[in-house]
Amino acid sequence: MMRWLAHEWRLVCRSRLCLWALVLLCLLSAVSLVSGAREVARQQAHIARLAPLHERDVQAVAARFAKGGDAGYAAYYTFFDTQDPPSSAAFLALGLRDVAPYVLRVRALGLQAQLYEGETFNPELALAGRFDFAFVLIYLAPLFIIALLHDLVSGERQSGRLRMLLAMPGAGTRLWLRRAGLRTALAIASLALPLLAAAAVLPIGMAALAGALAVVVVYAVFWGTVCVLVAARPWSSTAHATALMGCWVVLTLVLPTLAQMAITRSIPVGQGVDLMLAQRQNVHGAWDQPRDATMHKFFKSHPEWKDTAALPVQFHWKWYYAFQQLGDESVASEVSAYRSGLARRQHWTERLGWLLPGVAAQGALHGLARSDLPAQLRYQERIEAFHREVREFYYPYVFNERPFGPEDFARRPRFSAAELAPSLPLAPLVAMLAWVLCVGGLCARALMRVQAVA
Repeated sequence: MMRWLAHEWRLVCRSRLCLWALVLLCLLSAVSLVSGAREVARQQAHIARLAPLHERDVQAVAARFAKGGDAGYAAYYTFFDTQDPPSSAAFLALGLRDVAPYVLRVRALGLQAQLYEGETFNPELALAGRFDFAFVLIYLAPLFIIALLHDLVSGERQSGRLRMLLAMPGAGTRLWLRRAGLRTALAIASLALPLLAAAAVLPIGMAALAGALAVVVVYAVFWGTVCVLVAARPWSSTAHATALMGCWVVLTLVLPTLAQMAITRSIPVGQGVDLMLAQRQNVHGAWDQPRDATMHKFFKSHPEWKDTAALPVQFHWKWYYAFQQLGDESVASEVSAYRSGLARRQHWTERLGWLLPGVAAQGALHGLARSDLPAQLRYQERIEAFHREVREFYYPYVFNERPFGPEDFARRPRFSAAELAPSLPLAPLVAMLAWVLCVGGLCARALMRVQAVA
């Protein structure tokens, strides 16, 4: 075994194209990991820098209530910060963390208007995306594997050595599989070595590292089998390279884009900004509604406060917070439909991974990094639960007209960010393995016919 391995290694070393391709792939992998790690560090530093600034703002508000005061004012002026810190594997694939807010300050007012204010960004700024490890693996690594394997058979044919090779002992299908296996393994090493080096420095965790390495190996082997399948055809090296480039364009660019467009059109989902505007319109319209009608509607859904004192003639905070919450409740069905539509899109995108290995690999890395849509929706759910806790903290003071002092500020709710464990991408890996076995079987049949057309 060592003899053929040393021989194939010498052939790789003689090819400048192979050597430079492997070196460049390794460098790109390292640069993408450094870029992802720097972005994660920037987000962590941003979260750490905002925490004392937020606490300073809260203390400034608390100073105004040193001798006690109206809880309605305290609830109105006090912000509560929430954070969604990056996971230990977020540097692999930044995903939605590039556009979705990971720090959000909320008050006891209507939540939906606060929750989706972060969507008012320029989409052109996020169009290019981030240069992370997922981008290198999904889009660039197949090009390097194509460069290594496109002339696997045609290079020997054009040089006149193919008949001699096929006449030697041990030639045939095993020869091409050994040669393709070594070059694919070298491409995998060019991707995996920088990843292992990054894991030695960054706290990625063994489970996430094992999952990422599994995705790298299976996805690279898939493209290796595709290259061998095409390279076994009796064409020239140029024709092989052109055909493989066409496969790359179709499998990584054209089909995923068309499929995503079909999912988007078949499952229409509005924008979060629409929910924000609808909630604000209902809140602003409440100023013109009879106050007793507003409180009657509020007490229907919150009967625990119906026995409190009646509204005075002048403005009262419990009426204000009542129609703020009613504004959220008025768009509850739209919020549910919005998130249900996003979940259905995500479900069909995961199903798409069974047809397109690139989509499966990308979904697997985003799941490991906790930077996908489900992670963002879970963050919003944690914000909603915390906002409910904030409201329930202030309501006894507001509705029972209890004074609010410094000791009450000290008991205010605090948001706790949850560190989620990485989810192992079993389904995407199974989908890619199925494609590897399918294409591998076609490769074996195609390589058996190489001798007949030599």
